[in-house]
Amino acid sequence: MTELQIWTYAVVGLSFALYFYIAYKAQAGSTSDFYVAGGGVHPIANGMATAADWMSAASFISMAGIIAFKGYDASVYLMGWTGGYVLMAMLLAPYLRKFGKFTVPEFVGDRYYSKTARIVAVICLVVISLTYVIGQMKGVGVTFSRFLGVSMEMGLVVGMIIVFFYSAFGGMKGITYTQIAQYVVLILAYTIPAIFISLQLTGNPIPQLGLGSQVTDGSNMYLLDKLDQVITELGFKSYTDQHDSTINIFLLTMTLMIGTAGLPHVIIRFFTVPKVADARSSAGWALVFIAILYTTAPAIGAMARLNLMNTVQTGPVGAADGNLVIEERPQWMKNWEATKLIAFQDKNGDGRLQYYSDGALSKAQADFATAEKALADAADKTKAQESLDKAKAALDKANTDAAASKFAGFGWKGNELTKVDNDIIVLANPEIAKLPNWVIALVAAGGIAAALSTAAGLLLAIASAISHDLMKGIFTPNISEKTELMSSRVAITVAILLAGYMGMNPPGFAAEVVALAFGLAASSIFPVLMMGIFSKRVNNYGAVLGMLAGLGSTLVYIFWFKGWFFVKGTEMAANVPANWFLGISPEAFGTVGALVNFAVAILVSRMTAPPPAHIQELVESVRIPRGAGTAIAH
Repeated sequence: MTELQIWTYAVVGLSFALYFYIAYKAQAGSTSDFYVAGGGVHPIANGMATAADWMSAASFISMAGIIAFKGYDASVYLMGWTGGYVLMAMLLAPYLRKFGKFTVPEFVGDRYYSKTARIVAVICLVVISLTYVIGQMKGVGVTFSRFLGVSMEMGLVVGMIIVFFYSAFGGMKGITYTQIAQYVVLILAYTIPAIFISLQLTGNPIPQLGLGSQVTDGSNMYLLDKLDQVITELGFKSYTDQHDSTINIFLLTMTLMIGTAGLPHVIIRFFTVPKVADARSSAGWALVFIAILYTTAPAIGAMARLNLMNTVQTGPVGAADGNLVIEERPQWMKNWEATKLIAFQDKNGDGRLQYYSDGALSKAQADFATAEKALADAADKTKAQESLDKAKAALDKANTDAAASKFAGFGWKGNELTKVDNDIIVLANPEIAKLPNWVIALVAAGGIAAALSTAAGLLLAIASAISHDLMKGIFTPNISEKTELMSSRVAITVAILLAGYMGMNPPGFAAEVVALAFGLAASSIFPVLMMGIFSKRVNNYGAVLGMLAGLGSTLVYIFWFKGWFFVKGTEMAANVPANWFLGISPEAFGTVGALVNFAVAILVSRMTAPPPAHIQELVESVRIPRGAGTAIAH
């Protein structure tokens, strides 16, 4: 066993022991404990737990990776995911806390005086939460597979067992205090390596300031200018300029914002505080705790990209000795090759790794290989042959363009660093920067903490929707509290098994999958909550049809490009800008779905009878966020 493995097992093992201890001491003894931690969590503690619940594997593992490779265009994730908390604090949290129930579907069912509305809200919640938890499970698998020396599948199974233990037995009470511990672990794991790397590259120990500082290589260039120079010399798009369309950037930002405000597993956290004022206060504290990570992420992304490019491009572009000798590649690359999240191919046989932008060549080569395999397996050979012919034409064009590239004169025959998964950037960053093993082990513990904390919150949201909203609220209202708790734990078990399977077959990298969940929340939950609080005219028919229209349109658009139910090979069109409706990516379509939801709900409500007088009075009372009692059961 290596020194790194010893450190990793020690740090991860100690963190797990802490989580188990907290879960054991905070076991839920009632449905109030299980669903809302008894309604007595301090707003600062709730803010910290909310931050951990919120900062998932996407935030910890994948977001900096997106920023590293997309640069300016990836700022939408920072703006959308933090801006959503402002919306939540101002427009939703205090009003929902005033209402005083356990779950989002319970609010929807009571406000729209409809069991059907409650059932549809449960369906929306389960679809959103399962999509979201896929990303967490992939993050768990990635982290375990690299640092604990097991397969990704085995890592997933271990993660499933751990999260089952403290979510099923502790409920919201156990999860809340476990998440506070997990926040401390993940924020230390994120910021300590960033401080080291910022010191190495810029001499500034504060990563946020290091991002705008000069590098210490003697060039007197600012870090972002240096990064722009390095990657453009290698043929990649500039880091600090906008390349995505303005409409897609705007809609993706809006989708992430209103999706954040509509996430059921985050909203439920505001039912755990004693008073309405505490709900708004805890949202503010959550934003403070989240900002520590979110202001560090751009620095980590930029510095990681620069370190990666300098690792591969060891000398002047085009020089005979300007590229990394494959046999002399650093140990971190060898370590991550075992996870299949980084890969290379010596296409010109020179023994060196050439990493230049090849335009569409790598994608064309991959698409052609996929089309060849599809033809061999296809029942309908005619259609498969057509797809192969298109892929061959695209490959021929890409080869022609590559041959005309300036890099062809360097003996280049295509990009040889064929895969760098976004999800490894943060996890590999300490190894790339040659930081001490204890720092690397801490990052492993942080990545696992981020994924497990969010997975627990999501699983609890699913469990409460099924046991409290479907069973207790609709189908079996007379079940005992003990039976309701048992059904919650059974629901968590089923959800974990399904999420684990999907985590082994994810439709994208962690942040991409999570972005899809935000689109679903934006198109279904957010509009019905906003109209439920601020409109007395929207009725049960409008709410139900609006949710179905918003969720349905968004799901169809996502599945059209991502495959039906995320099954690879069932895509109706290639997921490229040329095929997108008005240039809107699947991740950004949630805003369109939300507009569909609003339009359908308002139109249907205008064409049907208004809500009863007591419901209109309820809306008036909810809008005055004073005098809320504790969350109540039925």
